Amino acid sequence: MRLGVLDVGSNTVHLLVVDAHRGAHPTPMHSEKSVLRLAEQITRSGDLGRTGSDELVRAVESAKGAALRLGCEEVMAFATSAVREAKNSAKVLARVADETGVELKVLSGVDEARLTFLAVRRWFGWSAGQLLVLDIGGGSLEIAMGRDEEPVLAESLPLGAGRTTRTRFQHDPPTRSEVVATSAWLEEQLSALAKKVAKWGEPDRVVATSKTFRSLARLTGAAPSAAGPRVRRTLTDTALRQLIAFISRMPSAELAHLEGVSSSRSHQLVAGALVAQAAMRALSLQELEICPWALREGVILRRLDHSNGADDTGAALTGVSANGEDR
Repeated sequence: MRLGVLDVGSNTVHLLVVDAHRGAHPTPMHSEKSVLRLAEQITRSGDLGRTGSDELVRAVESAKGAALRLGCEEVMAFATSAVREAKNSAKVLARVADETGVELKVLSGVDEARLTFLAVRRWFGWSAGQLLVLDIGGGSLEIAMGRDEEPVLAESLPLGAGRTTRTRFQHDPPTRSEVVATSAWLEEQLSALAKKVAKWGEPDRVVATSKTFRSLARLTGAAPSAAGPRVRRTLTDTALRQLIAFISRMPSAELAHLEGVSSSRSHQLVAGALVAQAAMRALSLQELEICPWALREGVILRRLDHSNGADDTGAALTGVSANGEDR
């Protein structure tokens, strides 16, 4: 079965195409992105502006065309925080559906945490024991914890790398006072999280996923992507502290030239690093292991698990069939 996942995030619209069937390892066949930065196109009134809506429609139509050309039997399309929080999200979603035939399912932050946790659990397996999973997106920070495939704790906090950049920094690079004040603010925002996590005991394995964590790990010496997904990659609190001292003095244009940093996300790298550091400090973590699977893989796995029946999340993720008709 060839499946497509269309992820409308705060920064990009990302199509991932995989070959997979129930019980098998999904094999990536194609990946393409459109950089829209939708979160930055939210107006002061809280709406996604006309330009952003226009670009979203074009990006979804393009991704739909690519999925059909590649022979996808189904495309599961979803949107996260940028669309979720826009006051005119219903209108935007209706327009996308009318003009492209693709219905975007808006995932809640908790569902993001749950599906990402599922992907991490499948990657590491049952031998990983109790997992603690962290994921920094553009708009939010997701945390999940548990011993099974369904976490006992799933939280989403409005502390994404892009959101923190927009709301806390006025300079590029940020001033020393902005960095110090943001670190203190993040510590305060995360103070309650430590109590919630502690309630469930010590994790056996602490895992981080998302582009932000992967970039931070690469910048602190982790193997490049060319080494393959199964190479063990980690991020330590000591290395992260040293990295922040370095990158917080660099403008985003220079950060974009560092290996492992994309030009579309370089402007939010410092904020992402501060969020990562604050989360590690709040939870007393000295090291995180990086997982190559995240939300998109979680959506695929959930769909495959329920390929012979309905699912509360998977069935709601709608897209297009192989002949281009709405599903």
